[in-house]
Amino acid sequence: MKGHFLTGEELSRDDLVELLDRAAELKQGRERREAAEALAGRSVALVFEKPSTRTRISFEVGVAELGATPLVLHGDELQLARGESVADTARVLSRYVHAIVIRSGSHTIVSELAESASVPVINALTPTHHPCQALADLLTLKERFGDLDGLRLAYVGDGNNVARSLAILGGLAGVEVWIASPPDYALEDGHGTTLTDDPQVAVEGADAVYTDVWVSMGDEAEAEQRVAALSPYRVDAELLALAADRAIVLHCLPAHPGEEITEEMLYGERSAVWDQAENRLHAQKALLERLLG
Repeated sequence: MKGHFLTGEELSRDDLVELLDRAAELKQGRERREAAEALAGRSVALVFEKPSTRTRISFEVGVAELGATPLVLHGDELQLARGESVADTARVLSRYVHAIVIRSGSHTIVSELAESASVPVINALTPTHHPCQALADLLTLKERFGDLDGLRLAYVGDGNNVARSLAILGGLAGVEVWIASPPDYALEDGHGTTLTDDPQVAVEGADAVYTDVWVSMGDEAEAEQRVAALSPYRVDAELLALAADRAIVLHCLPAHPGEEITEEMLYGERSAVWDQAENRLHAQKALLERLLG
């Protein structure tokens, strides 16, 4: 695998299997610093247009643990904010760094950056895709259940970037993905998954039940109508009771307990949310190592 990582569709099934296996190895060997010099002498630009906790910290720490230098850049610190083109920014950054990681409010900007960059570009998050999160989610499922083939994952709530990336990468991994959303917030393309407006149907017999916030950054103007439409999709004990006895609860965070998920589900013994958050680090290290190796 070479090139960019923008949607996850760049991967073959073999690529994905190898990435997840390597991520597991890196997690096990973290204390021994087994990959400490894997990217020695490299530099990686980390561009963030919006505030970030998990994405920024996991990438910054991951780059450093691989022996490279992370350069954290905010949108208002670049000439992009003063009208320099995305293409010119890509050309310049490519002369300085060995990869560009970008979290942007526009998938178009990320695609344009990749078109003009001569180094790998990684989509850390856009409004339409969140493939790095999906890698961490699959690693979490693999840890809990072993083989991914045939697992059933139910995503309930807004058909957003997380849902789309789960559909793409989950399907590639052999996971049976069901996505339940209100009609006005459903994915237009299920990428081979099963789409429904009934959360109970989606969750029936599922091995994992996944949700995300109802009001993401940029959605504040329609917060009231979103909450009204998505309230029937809350992950609570009643909904989880329909899943398999071994089912785990997933959430990509940040969470709003009492809205999309109850405190009991988020912090309870069936929650894998904190492993999921940690696994962003290991999955992204494997991705960086593979793209830059």
